[in-house]
Amino acid sequence: MRKIKKEVRIGDILIGGNNPIRVQSMSKTDTRDVEATVNQILMLEDYGCELIRVAVKDLEAAAKIKEIKKKIHIPLIADIHFDPRVAIESVINGADKIRLNPSNITDRDWIKKIAMLCKERGIPIRIGANLGSFKERPKNLVEALVNSVKNEIRILNSVDFDNIVISAKTSDVLLTVEVNRIINELFDYPIHIGITEAGPLRDSLVKSSVGLGILLNEGIGDTLRVSITGDPVEEVIAGYNILKALGLRKHGIEIISCPTCGRAEVEIEEIVKKLNVDFGNVNKSIKVAVMGCVVNGPGEAKDADVGVACGKDSGVLFKKGKIKKILKENEIYPALKDEIENILNEN
Repeated sequence: MRKIKKEVRIGDILIGGNNPIRVQSMSKTDTRDVEATVNQILMLEDYGCELIRVAVKDLEAAAKIKEIKKKIHIPLIADIHFDPRVAIESVINGADKIRLNPSNITDRDWIKKIAMLCKERGIPIRIGANLGSFKERPKNLVEALVNSVKNEIRILNSVDFDNIVISAKTSDVLLTVEVNRIINELFDYPIHIGITEAGPLRDSLVKSSVGLGILLNEGIGDTLRVSITGDPVEEVIAGYNILKALGLRKHGIEIISCPTCGRAEVEIEEIVKKLNVDFGNVNKSIKVAVMGCVVNGPGEAKDADVGVACGKDSGVLFKKGKIKKILKENEIYPALKDEIENILNEN
């Protein structure tokens, strides 16, 4: 049963409450390089990224937020570590939200000063705890992470600041799940979830799908980031794919394709690759099936909006499980592509 959390506004996006679970990413550029950062954010926007976090490591980077904000269309989150002055400057320059890591800004007066400025400007703070929050490795990791979040909330609440998002992420799937179950019960603030430092694409997809899948299926999580060592576009795609697999969001093209076997006589993998190239950044929801033979043809993919089932040197195009036309092999992908474009234009 999903526990409805306090609603928080980040720019023009609402999280918590009954709002959709939002997909976010983090730019991998030097924030002081405005052109590179903006270009990457715009590319992520094309793939449906709803919130973007940028690393703000010094006052120069904080000053660039104002310029970056003018050129993008989604809320910008400033990721702050160590220097509280950077947090202040990030808010002054227009950040829509800031992330503070408990334990590396330890001066309570500075934390209160940041909170009061954020309160004045209506800017939320994400308490982002991870194992990097501790100078020494604690014996009880679960208890330490939960207490880290608790202590930071206590400081913020002491100046009547309640515009809070919380997160506790590690690279350990089961540890992250356990901690988030606890903070979900303890607090009514929206929770940002993720498996941090999850590794390169293949490793991250497994860890993130398992960890986030467990939490989301238990109703935990209001925003998410899939952490990947690589192209941040893959983070956004993976985030939506996890939500789609759980029936929590509909976004973009969903490809139902058979794994192929000895019965396949058409290059199914090539058709799937072309679909990802041509429609990978489509934001409208559409389900497309690519089947290698009649065994897994229209019947198996009856709920697909459109699809093809391939045979020897030929195939059939079908919509909602009903055969529309018979095709020669060289006609299969062009016909499928045309039909997808027709559906997208109709919608």
